[in-house]
Amino acid sequence: MGEILKAFVTGSPIRHSRSPLIHNYWLRKYGLQGSYEAIETVPSDFTDFVRGMRSNGYVGGNVTLPHKEVVFLLSEKHDAAAEEIGAVNTLWFEDGVLWGGNTDAQGFLANLDSAIPGWDQRKTALVLGAGGASRAVVYGLKQRGFGAIRVVNRTVERAQDLADRFGRGVSAHDWQAVPDLLHDSTLLVNTTSLGMEGKDELAMDLSGVDRRTLVTDVVYIPLETPLLKASREYGLSTVDGLGMLLHQAVPAFERWFGIRPEVTPELRELILADMARSSAIGKTK
Repeated sequence: MGEILKAFVTGSPIRHSRSPLIHNYWLRKYGLQGSYEAIETVPSDFTDFVRGMRSNGYVGGNVTLPHKEVVFLLSEKHDAAAEEIGAVNTLWFEDGVLWGGNTDAQGFLANLDSAIPGWDQRKTALVLGAGGASRAVVYGLKQRGFGAIRVVNRTVERAQDLADRFGRGVSAHDWQAVPDLLHDSTLLVNTTSLGMEGKDELAMDLSGVDRRTLVTDVVYIPLETPLLKASREYGLSTVDGLGMLLHQAVPAFERWFGIRPEVTPELRELILADMARSSAIGKTK
């Protein structure tokens, strides 16, 4: 039996992470000697956890909230995406050096590529929110040549900070500008938590929107958010956020285990079944 390669996902809280389901599914599918576990790490323990990765036998791992920006400072080198986005979600060792990468933009792009090939012929985007997910989305859109990316946030200063980070082609706007911006945007991306289960709905008047507009949401619980439902009923193309979760895991798995895995319908159904079980348990409490 060969060496068992160990990887992890860490954050706080972490108990609801579906990353172990994804990565352990691939480990079984490809017959690899490896493990992937969820580890709860509070902020006060996080630096020690990262510094002890090698001695604890880990080849790398995923990092989620609230540690993505702190781990950027702890990793010795960064890939281009992490450098631009300013946050890390994937760690690995290369020639003894701890690297930090960001796969969120890859996940976002691959999800749309898989669902609607040619979607990126559109070149004008409206992005709702100015947090970490928004930075990954804007980075991805710039990689695909979008010339006009409008970032809207309730606190316009945060949107302006993001626009300043990415420069030419990215502009900042307050929430009141959404109706006007919708009229000539052909891609609408929600990166806020609005519409997520337990959060306020994202109310939006879609009248007058371009019928070619594609609408996508990084939220995947519920799978069809109120925004996606309203957009579908209006006749617009929509893509849910679950694929982003699945596709962002692909390059990380390849870094640690040496095989580039596939996002298959079987994997998607596995995660959907887990979501359904969690929802049923929540309703009985």
